[in-house]
Amino acid sequence: MDTPPPLLFALDLTGTFVFGLNGALTALRATHLDVVGVVTLGMMTALGGGVIRDILIGAIPPATFLYWPYFTLALAGALIAFVLNRPLARFEMSLTTLDAVGLSVFAVIGASKAVAAGLGAGPAVALGVITAVGGGTIRDLMVGQVPTVLRSELYAIPALVAAAITVAALGTDTYGLPAAMGAVTACFVIRMLGVRYQLNAPRPPGQSRGTPEPGM
Repeated sequence: MDTPPPLLFALDLTGTFVFGLNGALTALRATHLDVVGVVTLGMMTALGGGVIRDILIGAIPPATFLYWPYFTLALAGALIAFVLNRPLARFEMSLTTLDAVGLSVFAVIGASKAVAAGLGAGPAVALGVITAVGGGTIRDLMVGQVPTVLRSELYAIPALVAAAITVAALGTDTYGLPAAMGAVTACFVIRMLGVRYQLNAPRPPGQSRGTPEPGM
């Protein structure tokens, strides 16, 4: 398996762990699942986007099932969330910050893998976004919620920006660790500004921020 530069690879593994943690915590807040349900949803959050990407580019079996740290870290994050869900609730902002790191790195790595598989710019950007938000979308649908990506403070848009920067850098032969980290940083900053100031993507005319959403 080809791996990204060490720093990106470390962040990728960190993102996998944090997505497993956050996915399980979200499942615990939304449902009354047992340990099997919570761990399953946590692991889907951490691994789902990458599995979808790998299947779409024909990388079979997906990297998740070939490289043990991904599976192990996703499982560990989900189990820790199940056991320590109450203490972890005190660190929600810290977990949101780490979640933004995972979102950013997954978008960059997803887009770069798509380009390496021979996809054009548009599909590669789309797969970068899918890698970043796919797992969380699966989780939300399984617990009967409107997916976070469709309603949260600038979630898909930061991933889109990071994926686009990555694809542009690859297309101009300027991709390397500085460009990758620049894309990660752009995504992270936009995401955290959205959280801090409760910024959202434009809504339909006439719909206020407080309008109830289906399933909420």
